[in-house]
Amino acid sequence: MTDIPEPDPAATPPAGERRSAFLVIFPSIMLPMFLAVIDQTIVATALPAIASDIGDIERAPWIVVSYLIAATIAAPLYGRLGDAFGRRRLMFVALTIFILASVACAAAPSVALLTAARVLQGLGGGGLMTLSQALVGEAVPPRERARWQGWLATVVVTANAVGPVAGGYLTEHFGWPSIFLINIPLGIVAIFLTVRLPVRAAQGRAWRSDPGGLLLLTAFVATTLVALEQMKHADLSALPLAASLLACGVIAAVLLIRHETRTASPVVPFTLLRQPAIWRSDALAACHGAALVSMITFLPVYLQVVHGVSPSRTGLLLTVLTLGLGLGSIGTGRLMSRTGRTTVFPATGLAIATSVQIFFATFGAAVPTAALAAAMFLAGLGMGTVMGVVQVTVQSAAGRARLGEAAASVQFSRSIGAGLGTALVSTLLFAVLSAENPAALDAFAAMLEHARPGVDASSPAAIAAVRGDIGAAFRAVFLACAGFGALGFLLAITNPLRRI
Repeated sequence: MTDIPEPDPAATPPAGERRSAFLVIFPSIMLPMFLAVIDQTIVATALPAIASDIGDIERAPWIVVSYLIAATIAAPLYGRLGDAFGRRRLMFVALTIFILASVACAAAPSVALLTAARVLQGLGGGGLMTLSQALVGEAVPPRERARWQGWLATVVVTANAVGPVAGGYLTEHFGWPSIFLINIPLGIVAIFLTVRLPVRAAQGRAWRSDPGGLLLLTAFVATTLVALEQMKHADLSALPLAASLLACGVIAAVLLIRHETRTASPVVPFTLLRQPAIWRSDALAACHGAALVSMITFLPVYLQVVHGVSPSRTGLLLTVLTLGLGLGSIGTGRLMSRTGRTTVFPATGLAIATSVQIFFATFGAAVPTAALAAAMFLAGLGMGTVMGVVQVTVQSAAGRARLGEAAASVQFSRSIGAGLGTALVSTLLFAVLSAENPAALDAFAAMLEHARPGVDASSPAAIAAVRGDIGAAFRAVFLACAGFGALGFLLAITNPLRRI
């Protein structure tokens, strides 16, 4: 395949050319993105079966956390390497690592070896996410990127929604190794699709290794995410360890910033954050991740406990939220592509989503589930306006030579924001429940871990009391999510890059 010229940033290709480019390029980046995202959630429903088969149930959560840590660390590394050596070439590397790690996961005889294989899989998955986003910026002009980012955001939402369902089905019918083995044929298809991508010469700065930066980045991400994971369990005995790890993470972050600002070829591009359009967009991605992931994490418990909704109906209600996210992403991409406007869409969307969170906090416990479904759809519609705009804004501000670093900065910010947000919301919920009713706290912790029934079903009075206390605590949860949304709204309306 021969080199082809870079697209003119100001050009708008004819409709026929846009359609042809979409059919060639989009499947080649969609499938790797889908694989990377679904492996963050597909394992969750298989954890009981994995623990039952290979034992060591107390360490089973590491199977999920290890992938998240490795993917977060890999994101900026692949961004920098893609700029230096070419993103198409790095996509082959990431897919190969991901496939081989999937084989190792399926064959792992213990939780320790499975966790190690998941680290390797995360190192591949983090690259798939970052490179897919950057390849959009490489392949199409800025105005057209908006439409593509809308579709990619829909892929992410779909993968997050399908993951737990697919994990449960595969585990029940084919055994837990199948959730990893399914990656092999899909990964091979992704490799063949990657061959179709156009070859472009690397335009980024020459690569120089930065082992000190990589070590500090690993220390920061690992200690911070493990601390946040400990905080999410609403376990008072885990708080000292979580606080210690979080302190180590803060120290590592300070040392990382100091080191990277003095390094010629840093792993983490802090120099990009000197641009107001970029740091505001990355902060917006963090706020969006905090609000959306917190809502998706805690809404099922809220619906089942406070409203008495069955698990199957809870899944249907979450599908309504997912539908809103998809429509918001696609609609925003189309509008941004036509008008060139950017921040007006997340500002409007977050205003809607924040209003819905306030509605949940104020009236949620008293309204019927039909009204909740409508509100969840509006929240999803508003949340869907954010990530496509953030990616396009950051890539446009960074320039073509640093597309990979720009895409990685968004992915990194969103991951850290999601982890920090869910941990803070969980801690807030824990504190309110502990103050109101320790029995309600125990019930909530049991339901959150899916370990045992949260309430004694033989006591209707106990059920009513616990539902009331948890419902009151969830007001704080929704207000916290509203706070994340409001901060994101402020970042959107103050972003200087308002048109592309």
